Amino acid sequence: MIRLADLAANQKLTFKGDADVLIESVATLENAQANQISFLANSNYKKYLTSTEAGVVILTESMAKEFDGNALISENPYVTFAYVAQYFAVQQKKASSIHHTAVMAETVQVAEDVSIGAYSVIGDNSQIGQGTVIHNQVSIGDDVKIGRNCEIKAGVKIESGCEIGDRVILHPGAVIGADGFGLARDKHKWVKIPQTGVVILGDDCEVGANTTIDCGAIENTVLGKDVKLDNQIQIGHNVVIGDHTVIAGCTAVAGSAKIGKNCLIGGGVGIVGHIEICDGVTVQAMALVTHSIKEPGSYSSVAPLQPTKQWQLDQIARKVNQLEKKIND
Repeated sequence: MIRLADLAANQKLTFKGDADVLIESVATLENAQANQISFLANSNYKKYLTSTEAGVVILTESMAKEFDGNALISENPYVTFAYVAQYFAVQQKKASSIHHTAVMAETVQVAEDVSIGAYSVIGDNSQIGQGTVIHNQVSIGDDVKIGRNCEIKAGVKIESGCEIGDRVILHPGAVIGADGFGLARDKHKWVKIPQTGVVILGDDCEVGANTTIDCGAIENTVLGKDVKLDNQIQIGHNVVIGDHTVIAGCTAVAGSAKIGKNCLIGGGVGIVGHIEICDGVTVQAMALVTHSIKEPGSYSSVAPLQPTKQWQLDQIARKVNQLEKKIND
């Protein structure tokens, strides 16, 4: 619980209204109660501003002038809401504890204020940083390094040798360091190539539920700082992803691809192996990236949904154009 005046000071922002109103948590404009803070960042929700029961609303300066209630004033209410939500999440953190069913090798190094949940297993010589929370049924291999203030949620698997930076969040079912898909063809059979690299995650990364990041074949698979991966993403072996890049769900990145910094990759994108994407690239949803991208900007492929009859006509039109070109040639 925190006073509006104190929260404003914590966020280095100004406020309007009752300095002593107490806030306990965050909520939507439509459902917030008097002890909660909400925000308005999308004009579609402005209709709820007159009826909301929120104790405080995060607003731009111009919107705050139109609002009769308490307001935390921000140039970017959505970003401020994210920071405020983080603040309350930290306040609600449970006291550290190690469950009696957790299994840890004698050589594990556990720092102060670490929580380890039921039936989690940690292998030889692994290191767990201060303030990290490991939930139930997490499997951590040998020689793993996990930084400070991380959250490893239920069912996560981290294979031996992987390195996790500070403040990393791994969501349920994520697999870090599975073998990459490395095979060599010997006449009529496949020969497995041992995958001897590891996965290295930079500070402030977040990996979604059931996302898999393969270890490197010889060198390492590396995610830079503040990389955010959604659910059910496949990152192949030896992939390198630059700082602050965000990738939406169901995207697949093939081995040895390199993605630059500050990129935005939409959902369901396919990226083939051994190509490079420069910094500052946006790839729209469902696109297939088959070649390197050397210039920043927005890229798209795949036709949008159409009625089937219209789609078939388009197919016929393309064939006619191709035939005309052949005749003209």
